[in-house]
Amino acid sequence: MNTIQSTTVTQNAVPPKPGVVKNAGEAGSFKDMMLKSIQDVNTMQMDANKAVETLMTGGDADPAAVMTAVQKADLAFRMLMQMRNKVLSVYQEVKDIRI
Repeated sequence: MNTIQSTTVTQNAVPPKPGVVKNAGEAGSFKDMMLKSIQDVNTMQMDANKAVETLMTGGDADPAAVMTAVQKADLAFRMLMQMRNKVLSVYQEVKDIRI
């Protein structure tokens, strides 16, 4: 391994510090992150529905790929629901703080 490769490996192996953003373009609000997550989950669910419809109507669809798409959409939805539950829990805790 030459010095250029070892430098690249060393830089990539160090995790970023908390609160430090690598690129200014990555910085966004929490609302934007949540909206993007919701849109991504919705897209996964629509793709899974389309794949199931194609499979059921006799189209050219791989059953394993359809099952994977359905499971992926289900897992993403469950994770989004857990995020929502956690946000609501935190909101409730903040609301109950007495000043």
